[in-house]
Amino acid sequence: MFPTHRPRRLRQHPQLRRMVRENLLTTSDLIYPLFAVPGESVAKEVSSMPGVYQLSVDKIVEEAKEVYDLGIPAIILFGIPEDKDIEASGAWHDCGIVQKATAAVKAAVPELLVIVDTCLCEYTSHGHCGYLEVGDLTGRVLNDPTLELLKKTAIAQAKAGADIIAPSGMMDGFVQAIRSGLDGAGFEDIPILSYAAKYASAYYGPFRDAADSSPQFGDRRTYQMDPANGREALTEIELDIQEGADMLMVKPALAYMDIIWRVKQASNLPVAAYNVSGEYAMVKAAALNGWIDEERVVLETLTGFKRAGADLILTYHAKDAARWLANQS
Repeated sequence: MFPTHRPRRLRQHPQLRRMVRENLLTTSDLIYPLFAVPGESVAKEVSSMPGVYQLSVDKIVEEAKEVYDLGIPAIILFGIPEDKDIEASGAWHDCGIVQKATAAVKAAVPELLVIVDTCLCEYTSHGHCGYLEVGDLTGRVLNDPTLELLKKTAIAQAKAGADIIAPSGMMDGFVQAIRSGLDGAGFEDIPILSYAAKYASAYYGPFRDAADSSPQFGDRRTYQMDPANGREALTEIELDIQEGADMLMVKPALAYMDIIWRVKQASNLPVAAYNVSGEYAMVKAAALNGWIDEERVVLETLTGFKRAGADLILTYHAKDAARWLANQS
């Protein structure tokens, strides 16, 4: 008449729950995104992302020191150039904003890993991730010519001291092009974290405020993935592995935990999940209205990514999460 098996027995005490916990979120899992802009002493809050700022290089260095002191092992840098053009020259110029920020961070905090987003949308005057046909108003990026720009960008970022190159434009063959460019320039030891399964998502909205990267026309559905597709993600990661990717990313994370799981099962490479701007903004908005317990929701969400198979988590919550985790230990 009574249950023989009582799973609740292992939930009775906090220490016992810790002992049998299947997935453990740690500060070492986290990567903190930062947005670099020209100028000095600039710290402009992004209106749709409370607590996230566009920062000048000097402020980026201050943030990098704080991140390192919190035990977070890495940042990922995005850049907003002073001027934009159809050649995306701010992305690959030796004096580009990300290159300046990378060099400054590596000089100030050499043990902090600097990942650089290798994409062109923040740097093109039209807001798309590469070359377009003259007169094109649809946003259909020319794949193969764009690979040359990505190669130049990755080499410039490596010269500035980047530890990891993270191409995000979803061009076919972009990992192979960047790998060959890095190897040819003597940077064969720099790993590539590929945005292997990046979806054309509505969750990116606030990021485009932060990075000033909204397309001026059209959309990115011809090169980013259809949110309805799961098997296609496995095709994308297989191609990137063949081309030399060292790590794989799924972006966004929250609505794509099944993809994180499938990618993890299909590959032995480390898998990263990008907890993107819209996911962050929704939690922040609800927390500011007193509708949710921010700490518990954030840590539960990040743990969910770990449970789905993520080895690394890019998140704007990283600093808060590091403090919360420290208080738990």
